[in-house]
Amino acid sequence: MNLKSNMGMVDKVLRILISVVIGYLYYAHVIEGTVAIILLVLAIVFVLTSIVGTCPLYLPFGINTRTDKKE
Repeated sequence: MNLKSNMGMVDKVLRILISVVIGYLYYAHVIEGTVAIILLVLAIVFVLTSIVGTCPLYLPFGINTRTDKKE
């Protein structure tokens, strides 16, 4: 399956920043329990989608945050 990139640089950076904040909140014991686990999974998904450059949830809705629409 060939997924085309549909995430712009701002989208990627925001996802990474949110993941870092979630990681810090977990490390500082601000979030705990089930909420912490859910947020950590979300943070991992954010990091992975930022690295790959494609958000699968954007595809059905036709969302594309890239500024250069070459692909």
